[in-house]
Amino acid sequence: MLDHQLSMNVSQYEGLYDVIVPQDHLLRKINNLVDFSFIYEELKDKYCHTNGRNAIHPIRLFKYLLLKTIYTLSDVDLIERTKVDMSFKFFLEMAPEDAVIDPSLLAYFRRKRLKDENLLDLLIMKTVEIALEKGVIKSKSVIMDATHTKSRYNQTSPEEVLRNRSKKVRKMVYSIDETMKEKFPAKPTENTIEAELDYTQKLVETIEKEPKLTEFPKVKEPLNLLKETVEDDLMYLQESADPDARIGHKTADSSFFGYKTHLAMVEERIITAATITTGEKTDGKELPTLVEKSKEAGIEVKEVIGDAAYSEKQNLKYANEHEFELISKLNLHVSHGARKNEEKFEFNKDAGMYVCPAGHMAIRKARQGKKNHSHNQVNTYYFDVDKCKRCPFQEGCYKSGAKTKSYSVSIKSEEHTKQLEFQNSERFKERAKERYKIEAKNSELKHRHGYEVASSSGLEGMCLQGAMTIFTANIKRIIKLMD
Repeated sequence: MLDHQLSMNVSQYEGLYDVIVPQDHLLRKINNLVDFSFIYEELKDKYCHTNGRNAIHPIRLFKYLLLKTIYTLSDVDLIERTKVDMSFKFFLEMAPEDAVIDPSLLAYFRRKRLKDENLLDLLIMKTVEIALEKGVIKSKSVIMDATHTKSRYNQTSPEEVLRNRSKKVRKMVYSIDETMKEKFPAKPTENTIEAELDYTQKLVETIEKEPKLTEFPKVKEPLNLLKETVEDDLMYLQESADPDARIGHKTADSSFFGYKTHLAMVEERIITAATITTGEKTDGKELPTLVEKSKEAGIEVKEVIGDAAYSEKQNLKYANEHEFELISKLNLHVSHGARKNEEKFEFNKDAGMYVCPAGHMAIRKARQGKKNHSHNQVNTYYFDVDKCKRCPFQEGCYKSGAKTKSYSVSIKSEEHTKQLEFQNSERFKERAKERYKIEAKNSELKHRHGYEVASSSGLEGMCLQGAMTIFTANIKRIIKLMD
């Protein structure tokens, strides 16, 4: 069964919160700012309302996960801290003497109750709604970028993950008591997940028999993480492989294994839309989706700022159709062409033909490609191949035995021509300077909220992590702007 309202039990100790939790405490501000009843409305159909004992209220469980995100804690450490931290109990709307939940309930809540494809959009739209209501969003510009998150397993096998985490726990234990080496189980001789899992469980049992060791935070925290790995990701042994993670590229010579989060953010640094994809997806294709989601959230989009990844032809057309300016530089291959420096072909404007480095003019030209297509058309100029065969400059220009010699020049589309003119304007250069704000936001998500590495495996888990992280970052930003 499930109560409609989340309420605190009547307690004679309730007045402690007024003394212990300051009025300017972050968690008190979040409670005052956000009406969490929307969580109940979203999840109520996943509960039985007529039979069984009363369930832990979904709003309270959601708040537990929010605390986990704000303070970057494991499930076990979160519950341990809730036992003694009155600010946590106040935020969870618990009486000071109320018992906390079992950590395993959080894993169940994530897997069973929060399995909602719309959760990411729901949480972002709620924060944007609050921001608009409080009047902290005034801009009509949206800044876009994509940030990458590495897979938790980073192309390593489940055995290696367990082995590395077991090693970290042992190292912490040895720093306190080296005699534990004699008590630890023998390391597995087989390189199988079953053998590594059996060893890990025995290691955990051995350490837990030594209460003096588990009292040390530097042992307790990696030990809890190791246990959570076993219980959560290795429940069915091979579940810890990350089948959804893909290799993506940050630059031409650097790559990552994981996921991409595509973000849209207003100038006030509040995220208005996001999509989460596998690592190999390109940034530019997400622009229309991010614009539409931002509009659905209540943002009037008159300008989109992004890097060169967003200036593809289809996006320029989309911007024109939906009447907003796209502050995104054209790719250098479009604006300057992609010809090699050594191919110094020059255009003779009188003849309308290109002349090769040896001084021979093209004998004909042909236009290739379809008009109004995603790729620009190309003018191809053909040269007399008999002259090329005897040319002293043929090295690096003419391939011996080739039946033709041509030189192709991409024709800038109408959209590219207009964008090239626009990007040379002072207004474009001035507005493009605002893009640094989303780079700072990406850094905040990674370094303050643990978004650099996925907390679980699979695209579904990544979407949940993204939803909680962005919700947390937006709420904190709104509070800062209101202060």
